[in-house]
Amino acid sequence: MQQPRLVVIGNGMAGARTLEEILARDGDFAITVFGDEPYGNYNRIMLSNVLAGVEDEAGIFLNDLSWYADNGITLHAGTRIARIDRAAKKVYAEDGTATPYDKLIIATGSRSWVPPITGIHRPGRGYHQGVFAFRTLDDTRSMIRYAREHERAVVIGGGLLGLEAARGLQNHVSHVTLVHAMGHLMNTQLDAQGGATLQRSVEKLGIEVVTDGLTTEILGKHAVTGVKLKDGRTIPCDVVVVAAGIRANAEVAETSGLAVDRGIVVDDQMRVRDEPDIYAVGECAQHRGEVYGLVAPLWDQAKVLADHLTGRDPDAAYHGSRVATKLKVAGVDVAAMGVQAAELDDDETLTFSEPRKGIYKSLVIRDGRLIGATLVGDVSKVAFLMQAFDRGLALPENRVELMFDLGGPPAEVSAAEMADDAQVCNCNGVSKGQLVETVHGGCKTVNGVMDKTRAGKGCGTCKSLVQQIVEWAAGGEVEEDPSASWYVPGVPMPKPELMQAIRTHGLKSVSSVFATLVPGGEEDAKSKMGLASLLKMMWGEEYEDERDARFVNDRVHANIQRDGTFSVVPQMKGGVTTPAQLKRIAEVAERHSVPMVKLTGGQRIDLLGVPKEKLPQIWAELDMPSGYAYAKSFRTVKTCVGSEFCRFGVGDSTALGIALEERYQGIEGPGKMKLAVTGCPRNCAEAYVKDLGVVAIDGGRWEIYVGGAAGAHVRKGDLLATVDSPDEVVTLTGRFLQYYRENANWLERTYAWVPRIGIERIREVVIDDADGIAADLDAAMAASVAAYRDPWRERAEPVTPGQFRTSLPLTVLPQVPVR
Repeated sequence: MQQPRLVVIGNGMAGARTLEEILARDGDFAITVFGDEPYGNYNRIMLSNVLAGVEDEAGIFLNDLSWYADNGITLHAGTRIARIDRAAKKVYAEDGTATPYDKLIIATGSRSWVPPITGIHRPGRGYHQGVFAFRTLDDTRSMIRYAREHERAVVIGGGLLGLEAARGLQNHVSHVTLVHAMGHLMNTQLDAQGGATLQRSVEKLGIEVVTDGLTTEILGKHAVTGVKLKDGRTIPCDVVVVAAGIRANAEVAETSGLAVDRGIVVDDQMRVRDEPDIYAVGECAQHRGEVYGLVAPLWDQAKVLADHLTGRDPDAAYHGSRVATKLKVAGVDVAAMGVQAAELDDDETLTFSEPRKGIYKSLVIRDGRLIGATLVGDVSKVAFLMQAFDRGLALPENRVELMFDLGGPPAEVSAAEMADDAQVCNCNGVSKGQLVETVHGGCKTVNGVMDKTRAGKGCGTCKSLVQQIVEWAAGGEVEEDPSASWYVPGVPMPKPELMQAIRTHGLKSVSSVFATLVPGGEEDAKSKMGLASLLKMMWGEEYEDERDARFVNDRVHANIQRDGTFSVVPQMKGGVTTPAQLKRIAEVAERHSVPMVKLTGGQRIDLLGVPKEKLPQIWAELDMPSGYAYAKSFRTVKTCVGSEFCRFGVGDSTALGIALEERYQGIEGPGKMKLAVTGCPRNCAEAYVKDLGVVAIDGGRWEIYVGGAAGAHVRKGDLLATVDSPDEVVTLTGRFLQYYRENANWLERTYAWVPRIGIERIREVVIDDADGIAADLDAAMAASVAAYRDPWRERAEPVTPGQFRTSLPLTVLPQVPVR
């Protein structure tokens, strides 16, 4: 018997979650999915973390492309559906292809709402140059790429998305202004006083906030130069991000004759009105007059729809959601539920405000039941409040206990009192019952439960509650997660134990590590790159290179870009170059029509947009060493002019920087290593915020700082030592870097490793030789230095026949038309 054909239009969070629920109920369908974007399914909530630089793109994907194949799902990524033929029961894509269905789910989600602002669009070009919506992964990528080259941003919209965009942009531009048309921030969720408290906290972060500011015009002829407000004010800027709200993506339904109001009209089974075989779920659906823009209602809808479609519970019905949200907005804890203020004469209102600490709490009670709450800055009582609001729990007679702990029940009691279907993780729709079931199924580590259920993998604000529930469900028998100490996920050993085993067995290739140290010899792709780096650090020239253990960047010695081309960054030691080098770079860029020539933050020149097959030719014509702008390795040494030219310089920073770069070029590490040498404490080379920074001080002496950072994380380095000569700097630099290489976790940068180990302990080993290993560290680093070979020399003799051959024909991915 042929499986019934289920077609899903939309590959966002609601559509993919519905499929997960159907698969969990053993639904017997031949499933086909169409998605606008050329990817698997990702967590849209986490885009703000990608923008802020605290989350990598790979970390936000919920289901990668392999998940669809593993579950027998046919995915048409990057394919938009143009219309639905209800009579023939077929969907037609924009390319004209038709796909039949027996059951159809529309999960097209929502899109950014763009206010009617003069100049926001350019005929035939979409948005004006410098204007961005903030809704998709591509939006986020484009915003980051453009903002890095500009200075001032305006974000239009003071809701959740606008606040997150403003906070994220601070990592890319020097000034951010948030413009909101209403009188206070997050006016949909917060009352006026809560919004004002949030505004003060946001302004303390360095974001300028303008309320009652209606944007009427985008200024600038060829690119954005500012925005104009209704009251006549203008705000100069060169980046504009529109985050003014969302609207349901219901056009395909409307043009196909389905019932559409503000969204696609559905009944309690999520069935489209008057359509027995068509359903809608998520932000595109309108149920009992409501369109929901938060994820918790989407999860409820997905469960009902899955129960109904699979026959698990044909009478399953969705009756709407009582929306309660707990979020971290631009770094500020916020929770909101129900009404914002008293509506009846008998309603009770409790309010507490501590503006200097950024704390505001407001509760509304009716007939002894909580009907609304607004919390800003302190959400410590939100777990009980959300239960009380959702379940109508009886409230304590002493109402102040709702706001503050006054000898109230301990955390484990509140976990026990939670209903099994109470939502714990709003981002991924995980209930207490699912967490408990996972624990009772044998998983008794907090990280393990989070991995299996995805609870805590969104905004992260529920992690403490997840831990409480796991501890309660495990009856005090929570196990420590052994994998948390593993160096790489595929080899069950901490780094010291792994290194000892590698030496004992003489393992010099990645494959031999898996074969010898992993039960069953199973290889783990995610572990290969970390193992390759570790083995090369340990064995130097004896390391047996296996190219499939490398990421593509390390296989071709260049940094892959989003369109499949690469960037080429030649070495310029200490940032010093010559007219001949500059001329050569310019000639190569011109000869090969390189799309972009860019000065990097590390004082180098980057040639962007180079096809893979052209890399050897361009390297040959440049005739310069690799600048290592692509690997987990020693990158660059940034320098200032120093004492030779600068009237403030007290040390020759340029010469010392060049010496450091010549010695340590290209050595592998657990993470990137960026260095700087500055000729005086004015710090023009930004040495205080590098993995290792050297600062010249009076008397011919040098300070060495370690563990600094100035990216998504900002940290001033710790003072390791003050020395009398450049030779001592070179020695201690190598010793510190080797100690870091041998002891840091994979992908752990020095700004995390130094505070974890402690600067006092690092001084004991590196300066005082308390462990008696200083000579060993020096010798190991010397061996690595001696093993250095310029990887760009592989241009003459490729390691594999296809090393520089385009493995697949590069084609432009399908693009969603700008609307």
